[in-house]
Amino acid sequence: MDRPNLTDSLFHRLPKVELHRHLEGSVRLQTLREIIRHNSDEEGLPSLEQIGQMVQVSPADRLTSANFLAKFMTLRSFYLSAEIIRQIAYESVIDAAGEGVRYLELRFTPTSLARRKGFPLGEVIDWVCESCRRASEETGIVSRLIISLNRHDSVELAEQVVRLAVDKADKGIVGIDLAGNEADFPVEPFIGLLREACQDGLQLTIHAGEWGGAQNVRQAILDLGARRIGHGVRVMEDPSVAALAREREVVFEVCPSSNYASGVVASLKEHPLPAMMAAGLKFTLNTDDPAICGITLGNEYAVANQIFGISIEPLIQSIWTGLEAGFLKADEKSRLRQHLRSEMAAFERERKRTCTSW
Repeated sequence: MDRPNLTDSLFHRLPKVELHRHLEGSVRLQTLREIIRHNSDEEGLPSLEQIGQMVQVSPADRLTSANFLAKFMTLRSFYLSAEIIRQIAYESVIDAAGEGVRYLELRFTPTSLARRKGFPLGEVIDWVCESCRRASEETGIVSRLIISLNRHDSVELAEQVVRLAVDKADKGIVGIDLAGNEADFPVEPFIGLLREACQDGLQLTIHAGEWGGAQNVRQAILDLGARRIGHGVRVMEDPSVAALAREREVVFEVCPSSNYASGVVASLKEHPLPAMMAAGLKFTLNTDDPAICGITLGNEYAVANQIFGISIEPLIQSIWTGLEAGFLKADEKSRLRQHLRSEMAAFERERKRTCTSW
């Protein structure tokens, strides 16, 4: 995979907002190794490199949506106990904080976490909520949770998850997401359910325009009223949809390295983000699945700067875009805005002292 030259640690220290990170794609390789050690009778342990080959996209892989999604199927075999799920959730927030993320919306799929051992969905949600809250308290990061539904699951199962999300909104759940294989599983069966979730107080973001075309972005905007789109990079295939998104001020949760790893773009140099910017579309930068892609959020800023040629000013603006598009309550957003403004000013002073080329 293409990699920028990460020579400047300012990318890491930049205070950031992330709206699109999947818990299931954020598992530490070392944690997976420990799970194997505690749950295997076989002698010897795979190395971190061997585990990485199991769950990460590598240059030797065929970069396709099928291969990308297969990594999640492998990861499902590790969700063996409440303790493991709690640990993975806790570490996901800890790691984001370590990458300079000040506000995180972490999405997770209860059905995926529960399926291997048949855990009750409500308990799984509680484990994640409690662990993320603890990690936030320890690091100071502000984190909220988005419940993700799979397009390939039944509507009846999705209804169970949505009811639980609404009931547990006071535990940090702020939104609903519909994810998965959009090329083969349409959104229509879920439209009524997603509208009801919004009426019950949850916010909405939709995976669209990733493995499906621009028409999926149009549908998310018009049929569901989505103001945020996960990925959405194929919006540029139809100028009328791009114009609609610009008019509605839709925010695109762009994940460059993930789009390359999953075969959405043939190379990072061909990513449409610069064209999206030229069309006046709003965006944020995100990791999507940092463990599967082997990246950090700082990496994605380096990609945007060093491969796409985007200067620091619009990248900083995208952080403010992410904050304003976040699903925080107004008073919480106001406090975070004030804190982030102070941090950003300090960052700007450091940048001007140490790196004038951005």
